[in-house]
Amino acid sequence: MTSASPGEGKSFICANLGISLAQGVDNYCLLVDCDLRKPMQHTLFGQSNTVGLSDYLRHRTPIPDLLCSPGVEKLSLLLAGPRSINPAELLGSAAMSRLMDELAQRYDDRIVLLDSPPIHAASETAVLAQHVDGVVLVVRSGLARREYVKALAETIGRDKILGIVFNAYRATMLDYRVFGYYEYQKDYYYGEQ
Repeated sequence: MTSASPGEGKSFICANLGISLAQGVDNYCLLVDCDLRKPMQHTLFGQSNTVGLSDYLRHRTPIPDLLCSPGVEKLSLLLAGPRSINPAELLGSAAMSRLMDELAQRYDDRIVLLDSPPIHAASETAVLAQHVDGVVLVVRSGLARREYVKALAETIGRDKILGIVFNAYRATMLDYRVFGYYEYQKDYYYGEQ
């Protein structure tokens, strides 16, 4: 999961997608915070960011020692860990390639989500995109510049993009007039019986 620019809500949506997938009948989910520059998953889940991905990439700490449970059944977290001075080198390293292979082989029963940095803030997102099956783009209404989103799609490759989450859209009065029937449906379904 990535976005074109910082502040588009990528980490929040990634966390919610992880929770939703873990609550499925047959799904287990592993969420990996790959944003080593400005990690957010530990804050969203109320965890300590003392160990994580950076420890695996720098010191080869075994993955099971780094995983934590956020309190959601069937969801595991691999947090970013302590900040490093060279996140682009770490995420573009052979150790990251080995991690991706290990996650695919060891946790074949899980959906693995990567919360990656925004592509205009960090160059390593394009490298990470080559290791995954698909990419979900988060685009914030009124913030994302069209040319950035287009450049992001071209950098990652349109065939890798699974979908786009259009975030923080605010409806106008015209939208309510055109699509006002929703209020009628809401009253119909949730009205007093």
